Amino acid sequence: MERQLKDWESGRRRPRDPYPVLLSRALDLDEDELFRDGDAADREVDDETDALDLAHRATTSAVGAETLERLEIAADDLAIAYPGTPPAELLSRVRRHLAYVSKLLDGKKTLAEHRRLLVVGGWLSLLAGTCLIDLRRLPAGAARLRTAAQLARHAEHPEIAAWCVETQAWQVLTGGDYRQAVALSQAAQALAPRGSSAYIQATAQEGRAWARLGAGRETRDALKRVAHLVSPLPRPDRPEHHYRYDPAKSDAYMATTLAWLGDPAAASYARQVLARLESAAYGPPRPRRAVSARLDLALALLANDQLDEAGHMALEAMSSGFLVPSNHWRVAEVIEAVERRKLPESGELRQTYRQIRGPGT
Repeated sequence: MERQLKDWESGRRRPRDPYPVLLSRALDLDEDELFRDGDAADREVDDETDALDLAHRATTSAVGAETLERLEIAADDLAIAYPGTPPAELLSRVRRHLAYVSKLLDGKKTLAEHRRLLVVGGWLSLLAGTCLIDLRRLPAGAARLRTAAQLARHAEHPEIAAWCVETQAWQVLTGGDYRQAVALSQAAQALAPRGSSAYIQATAQEGRAWARLGAGRETRDALKRVAHLVSPLPRPDRPEHHYRYDPAKSDAYMATTLAWLGDPAAASYARQVLARLESAAYGPPRPRRAVSARLDLALALLANDQLDEAGHMALEAMSSGFLVPSNHWRVAEVIEAVERRKLPESGELRQTYRQIRGPGT
């Protein structure tokens, strides 16, 4: 500050507005008298040094490339852990990383680093929202999704933005609002880059919502679009990543969609998916997906009047230890179908379901 005042007094620098007016009034002097103009060369030097100072600030950072790379790897690892980790446990890990991202956003960083922090924060907020929806903590999940969408806007990252809307579509689908699920799935497709994982997932989600509405033509149209999109895709190195579309997922979605539509072909699709998920030749175990495949198979078997096996599949899904609250409604659907047909397994299924859900179910 002392050096700056001397520069002002000597005329080497002129203070930026509004200081010339304020100082003139305080000293009761004319502004031109108080501040002598330096020559053009001095002003040019000042411009150069100001530019250098700005460049220095733009490259001075408390974040660093290594920290960002480790955060990005951690975000990927957490998304990969999603299919096999209880949502409450995964949520705790995601929160710790989000707290660290928040701390770095408050610190000194370059513009490029700022954007990378926004992107990794967007992915982590999206995953936190997904875990909260799994736990049926819907207001908290919605808040996390809003944060992820806001970060996506600031980072100009359309895929994260599309995943946020697709996740909302999945939430309202599990809540029974199938028309809204169709609308949100289509909105997610409009946001997502064409052919991206978010685009494919939103298309598949649209098909599931149409199936719940009993709209056969629209359902099969969505399934055809998914098949066209995934046909050129290679199998990813880490297919369990929740936000990178694995072409094998399309078979699982086909099984779910056809089961909800009441198509007899659903049973064979569900069997193939379950066999693949439980085979070491197709990557590490994905128990959460295996639970969903068992529920799809149970529903398809009911439609085919294979009642005993349907009850057995539902019981296996409930006893797996990997059934999350967001899938409870799917179990209830199978149990209600078994009970309507007065199968002997219905009592055991209902009792197991009550133990999972707690009293009053």
